[in-house]
Amino acid sequence: MNQRHASATPQSAEPETIDRETDADLEFDRAIARILRGHGNAVASGVDDDRRSDDSDGHTAFDGDQLDLADRRALRRAAGLSTELSDVTEVEYRKLRLERVVLAGVWSSADSNRAEAEVSLQELSALAATAGSDVLAGVLQRRSTPDVATYLGAGKAAALADLVAAEGADTVICDGELSASQRRGLEDIVKVKVVDRTAVILDIFAQHAKSREGKAQVELAQLEYLLPRLRGWGESMSRQAGGRVAGGAGIGSRGPGETKIELDRRRIRGRMAKLRREIKGMGTARVEKRSLRHARAVPAVSIAGYTNAGKSSLLNRLTGAGVLVENALFATLDPTVRRAQTPEGRPYTLADTVGFVRSLPHQLVEAFRSTLEEVAESDVVLHVVDGSHPDPEGQLAAVRSVLADVDAQDVPELVAINKADVADPEVLDRLLRKEKNAVAVSARTGQGVEELLARISEMLPVPDVELEVVVPYDRGELVHRVHTTGQVLDEEHTADGTRLLARVRPRLAAELEQYRLSRTA
Repeated sequence: MNQRHASATPQSAEPETIDRETDADLEFDRAIARILRGHGNAVASGVDDDRRSDDSDGHTAFDGDQLDLADRRALRRAAGLSTELSDVTEVEYRKLRLERVVLAGVWSSADSNRAEAEVSLQELSALAATAGSDVLAGVLQRRSTPDVATYLGAGKAAALADLVAAEGADTVICDGELSASQRRGLEDIVKVKVVDRTAVILDIFAQHAKSREGKAQVELAQLEYLLPRLRGWGESMSRQAGGRVAGGAGIGSRGPGETKIELDRRRIRGRMAKLRREIKGMGTARVEKRSLRHARAVPAVSIAGYTNAGKSSLLNRLTGAGVLVENALFATLDPTVRRAQTPEGRPYTLADTVGFVRSLPHQLVEAFRSTLEEVAESDVVLHVVDGSHPDPEGQLAAVRSVLADVDAQDVPELVAINKADVADPEVLDRLLRKEKNAVAVSARTGQGVEELLARISEMLPVPDVELEVVVPYDRGELVHRVHTTGQVLDEEHTADGTRLLARVRPRLAAELEQYRLSRTA
């Protein structure tokens, strides 16, 4: 693959200009090579980097049996897999293969530099591989804005068509959100299917959604994406006739009636309304559980972060939850809540959430808003970032942007720089200097986990009502609740019961009021 920025140089061009263009072309080729070589680091490849693990999957004893992962991989397509029988006279010849794709990106020096453009296209390559495709090549064009008709400029679109034909690709994936006209215009040139970044992310979500609520949220996001992109072909799509029967006024007033595209739009809107009602109903149980935890004064910690940053691995390390862990983008969609406790024994909950990504489709943010409310209503956000990623600062900014969209920007934040065992020490030092409240950890080796637990304990809300009580021995459950949800300052066993000097939440303080000895400020 040898795509170039510019066409053939005119003979009248100066030698210095030719040299600059040649250097730019060589740098572009090297960038595409890095992109195609790097995307495998973010998808399941069967064998992880030798630095990360001695086994084939990189899992630890904290990850459990990973039965969900085994089920997922049992249905994954594989290149070169054939269902051909020894005698093909009685069956149709079939061969399953990965979709062959070519990537296309546009970047502007006003919005980003070349390195950021490369990271974005490399991430798109990883998304495409996670969705189940074979990335063959890519083109990257620098221009002020994407072309309104074909996304790429006319010359680069023609070069893309030649590349698609040469590679035998059947799909082009653009690193941006295409309008219906842009997709249609580019398809007319390259003669194969064209999809955008949003469509790939939605496809991954559709593959990985497991729970009933997750599937409904993904379907709602897909319909919101599809609605403005429906395509019709004029009166040939008509499904009703006008006229007197339809309430018309006779000759000269009969119209085509409702077209198929209008009918499709009406049905999609109806389905979206139904899905919103269902999702709202499904969230009731989660709201009730959250309210019960609040009533019992159990603090909540939400794990948020970029996709494939190691959130589920860290949850498994901290709680032994055994949730699905896969070296792939958006492996986790359904939230998981597990119980944990501080080194002093105070209980709290840890909630794993869906990962974020650059330019996360707003359809997904809206569809998963009910799930992301878990983050907004938590006491602490454990923000996990991949310390070995080429652009960890970009990950932090992208996640914080989404947190602001769901009104979680004011929740106290603790940054966990994960994968410290393979990250560049200079990058770790830079992040630890920039982030005021950060800890370098490794979910795989356990490095920094004790410090992380201590930081979480420090950030959890402290009960604010101080009181001294003597609890009768037949009310031992109250003493237990003080120990588990409050902070015991002094304890003594007397003839009348257990004397406690403690700080507790207002709800528990009201129950202990009858046993109170004195009031302290």
